[in-house]
Formats: sequence, structure tokens, C-alpha cells
Amino acid sequence: MTTPDPRRLAEAFPFWPQLSDSDKHLLLDNTQIHTYRQGDNVHSGRACTGILLVLHGQLRVFLLSDEGREITLYRLLDRDICLQSASCILKSLTYPLQVDAEKDTELYRIAPEAYKEISNRYAQAGTFLAETVSTRFAEAMWVMEQSLFVKFDRRLAAFLLEQAALDEGDRITLTHDQIARHLGSAREVVSRMLKYFQTEGWVSVSRGGIQLLAPEKLQELSQ
Repeated sequence: MTTPDPRRLAEAFPFWPQLSDSDKHLLLDNTQIHTYRQGDNVHSGRACTGILLVLHGQLRVFLLSDEGREITLYRLLDRDICLQSASCILKSLTYPLQVDAEKDTELYRIAPEAYKEISNRYAQAGTFLAETVSTRFAEAMWVMEQSLFVKFDRRLAAFLLEQAALDEGDRITLTHDQIARHLGSAREVVSRMLKYFQTEGWVSVSRGGIQLLAPEKLQELSQ
């Protein structure tokens, strides 16, 4: 198995320089490299999968209801960390997240027990844990607020712009069903709104995807 690169952990954890050599080795010895193909499930529910550090790729963090409805909370890109996948060290701050690979992804998975041992010895590690979880929780609450109180046309416009930025272009290849799952809506609602956007000349919808024709209009609507 490939040995984890300590420079990656040093970039991810601001408290790394304060660790003793033995504690640095403790984290390294409890870090494994994993690769996932697009569409693979990385973490499910309240399982204590471990702390995830994305080396390269893209992960989708979302909620899944008992009825099968989904809503995306946030994405994880290169050098991002997911701590909520280590539920056994978060006590009351857990909720049943799902994490899937949106692109082929390579990541480090750090054993939660090792991180907990470090955080017990170093206040900086515990502070980093709390601050990171708080930030992600705020992102999740923002998404839920948008879902409850913001009109769907604004949410869809914002999503199309965000997805185009992630894809580094003006063409989106997601299906209507995939977009609906991101936004916690129904495929029919997405299709109807995209048809309206197309009538306005803002997008072009085809079997191959969605072409953004007037991103400035979508930006105006999303605000």
C-alpha cells in the first residue's frame, strides 16, 4: 500500500507543526489511501467511516429521506476535509449524511480513533474539529433555508451557475433527475422550470445536456 504523504496532512491540519514526531506518525500510520469511481458510495448514514481528506476528485454530501428524496448539502473538492463521516468522535453533532463520489476520487481516510487520541492531547486539534464541523453545519443550514424559503427558479438558476463553475464551462451534462436530486425537488419541476428558462433564451436544453446562453440573466435571477 502506498505510504501517505505527510505534506498532505500538514496542508490539511493547521495544528500539524505542534504535533510531536510520534503523534505525526500516529496519524500517518492510521491513514489509508482509497480510490472511488464516479457514482461509488463513500460514506452512508451514521457509520464511523473516518475523516476524509480529498486528494483529487469530487464528493457530494447529501441527505437521503426514508422516501428516497435527496438534497445536496455541499461538495468536497481537492484538499477539502469531511469530519462528519467520523460520527463516533462527534457525539451529539451527528446527522445521517450520505457521501458519494461525483467524479473519480482519491482520498485519505484517517481512523477516527487516532484523531480522537490526538485531539485529547492537543487543544488545537479539538478546536479545528469544532470549527470545521460548525462551518459545514452552517452550509447545510443555508441549503435547508434556501429549500424552504427561496423560490425554486432562483435556486435552480444558482445551481446551474455553480455547476457550470465546477465543470469549468457553460455546458452541464447532468440529467433533469440528477438536478432534482441535488435540489431536493422532483424531476417534473426541474423540467418545467428549464423549459421556462429556455423560452426566455437563457439556456438551451437537449438530450446531451444544458447549455447556458445567458449566464448574466441567471445570475440576476439568482440574486
